[in-house]
Amino acid sequence: MSDCIFCQIVEGKIPSSKLYEDDAVLSFLDINPINPGHALVIPKKHVTSIFDIDDETLQKCIVVASRVARAIKKGVKCEGMNVLQNNFRAAGQLIDHFHIHLIPRFENDGFLTSWPGKPYEPGKMEEIYNAIKQNL
Repeated sequence: MSDCIFCQIVEGKIPSSKLYEDDAVLSFLDINPINPGHALVIPKKHVTSIFDIDDETLQKCIVVASRVARAIKKGVKCEGMNVLQNNFRAAGQLIDHFHIHLIPRFENDGFLTSWPGKPYEPGKMEEIYNAIKQNL
């Protein structure tokens, strides 16, 4: 897709700091990192989200994400790692090309310091469970 910044990176039209590349997957450093070593893993073919990526490509991306995450951990000596994948604006996706964030974490770095979970109202968990199960 010609107007997609990630497709332009894949095509070599925009420079990147490539960490890994094969015939299907590319990983490179994020130009606006949360922490040093923050990287992205993308499929080379254009897919928008987890809802339209095929299983084989997704599997390749996950395998590369694991490999690159281990290299980042050793390279920047981080104390943890967030692996994030956002879909659509409501979830924080800014580039409409499937990508996995590998975010090195350090004590007191201030990123995602809490998870605002809240319990289900009585009976709601079973209702949601049933709605999901009938669609699997």
